[in-house]
Amino acid sequence: MGLTYGYDIHLRFENVARALTEVAKLAPPGREVPPLPVTLPDGERVVLPFTASFESEPVDCSSLDSFELDTSIMFPADEAVRAYAEDFGHHVVDGRVPIGYVYLTVRFQSFLDPHYACLEFWAATSRMSRLFEASPAVRKVFTDLAAASGAVCCLFDTGDGSPERVLWSDAEMAGDLAGNPGFPDPAALMRAGSDQRVDELGEDSLVEDEDSLRGGFRVTDGCVVS
Repeated sequence: MGLTYGYDIHLRFENVARALTEVAKLAPPGREVPPLPVTLPDGERVVLPFTASFESEPVDCSSLDSFELDTSIMFPADEAVRAYAEDFGHHVVDGRVPIGYVYLTVRFQSFLDPHYACLEFWAATSRMSRLFEASPAVRKVFTDLAAASGAVCCLFDTGDGSPERVLWSDAEMAGDLAGNPGFPDPAALMRAGSDQRVDELGEDSLVEDEDSLRGGFRVTDGCVVS
């Protein structure tokens, strides 16, 4: 059985259209697929440069709990992305590499909390899964996407039932999830949110004490590690 690693972006339902618009900005320029109209459950409409289950027919989500998109995403060409591109004959274009398919499931009710929606980006192959785990550039694309979308958090999922890893959380909204046992290590959400504040304010604002390290986790390159 192959690897199926992915990035999960949890957000409030009202931010789904905004998030999909941000995803569309990551598509390769001039991608030759018909525009895909998607009508969300609240009636808001977005047009995307992707296919849905490999079709370009309009998608009406009024009675759907979720839908699938087949995306292609431009990733900055760090060492891991360049190695992947060489393996599969992809070209570096203006310092970025188009990689796809990256499968996207849009859930209007997250498995972790039905009060939130979730964008689940899944690698199509085991080799792409290893890229998703190894590349700081890939990780930054998804955490930047979470931030630009007004998301609550971004998690890394290995798809094997083990706890998801917290990569990024919104400094203000993380508190809403800290008491939710459905989310993996709620305390790590708070720490990731605090780390986000440090990034914005500068390292001089960080005061490290025993309480801040309690639980044995630290945040490195946006990733919570033990």
